[in-house]
Amino acid sequence: MSLIEPDGGVLVNLIVPEALRGAKIAEAQSLKSVTITEIDVQWVHVLSEGWASPLRGFMREREYLQALHFNCLRLPDGSVVNMSIPIVLAVSTEDKERLAKETAITLRKPSGEPLAILRNPEFYPHRKEERASRSFGTTHPGHPYIEIINASGDWLVGGDLAVLEPITYGDGLDHYRLSPADLRAEFARRGADAVYAFQLRNPIHNGHALLMTDTRERLLQRGYQNPILLLHPLGGWTKPDDVPTHVRMQQHDAVLDEGILDPETTVVAIFPSPMLYAGPTEVQWHAKARLNAGSNFYIVGRDPAGMKHPERLNAKGQSDDLYHPDHGQVVLQMAPGLEKLEILPFKVAAYDKKAGKMAFFDPSRAADFDFISGTQMRAYARNGQAPPDGFMGKKAWQVLVDFYRSA
Repeated sequence: MSLIEPDGGVLVNLIVPEALRGAKIAEAQSLKSVTITEIDVQWVHVLSEGWASPLRGFMREREYLQALHFNCLRLPDGSVVNMSIPIVLAVSTEDKERLAKETAITLRKPSGEPLAILRNPEFYPHRKEERASRSFGTTHPGHPYIEIINASGDWLVGGDLAVLEPITYGDGLDHYRLSPADLRAEFARRGADAVYAFQLRNPIHNGHALLMTDTRERLLQRGYQNPILLLHPLGGWTKPDDVPTHVRMQQHDAVLDEGILDPETTVVAIFPSPMLYAGPTEVQWHAKARLNAGSNFYIVGRDPAGMKHPERLNAKGQSDDLYHPDHGQVVLQMAPGLEKLEILPFKVAAYDKKAGKMAFFDPSRAADFDFISGTQMRAYARNGQAPPDGFMGKKAWQVLVDFYRSA
């Protein structure tokens, strides 16, 4: 089977070929430059490997307005591809005035090393309130990514990128950072006739594993011979109280080591995008990126890309969800430009006290089920208290205990 076609028909690769690298690095050293943030470096990474295909750089104003107001881009042939989030580079007024007449500028890492050349730059105003309200449905300054937007420059600059070298981080996790081209090659090597993607920014418990194995069974029943799971945790910037990427990857490895998921039918990799916490708007981006990596099925769960409201409480006096927990699933199944990607809604799993294991929730015997929250899970781990048998693999649980005890 040939894998699903990337958006725009061709997978974008903005990394300078090795044979030209020396000349391009020399050119970058000769150009005026701007230093970008660590999060901006992650967005360059995303763009360089084609996760945002067919984008070829930071958005120009017309692309930005389409993403902001329509959640999609119209291509020259009239077709539409999903693009629900702005991928933009903010700069200061001082940098805009210094660089506005340049035909090419160098983007430098916070360390000062040249990272990429931005050609034919286009500067336009960064209307932060409009960006925030349309991307997040709120302008609350306590939202973690809105804080980043508000602290950034008053101008945006778009243009075509030439990325000088493949981006690595030297953190011991680079072997997990497979590009869309790498993933497509791995799916082909394994003879996949279907690829289903599942994103987490949390540890895997046995309910997640049940969902993933059940999805494979359903695909086999539909006639697929070799469905492959892309277990694809987000590995870019996240808010400080999320479990760090290296801990999650260690925990995911333990899940495979214990055989809770089958290593033969599972590809584990890191999705390099930063997290925006933009709910139904952002989950479209997550799905589109996996389409570009070769997935033709996408599992979507409760409150995808969501978070608690910075201050609003619900009727029980608890922190309220910022977004309706079901809207991510609903929006994703209607999103323009994602028609060729089949969305698989998350089946709710909980701890079945009678069976002593995680199982799909049966409302006819609701009293038999316990929904173990993330807060409960963290409290168990911090206190060295074991969760109920069957909630999580023992090796995987020990990873969390070690992390929370040392935090």
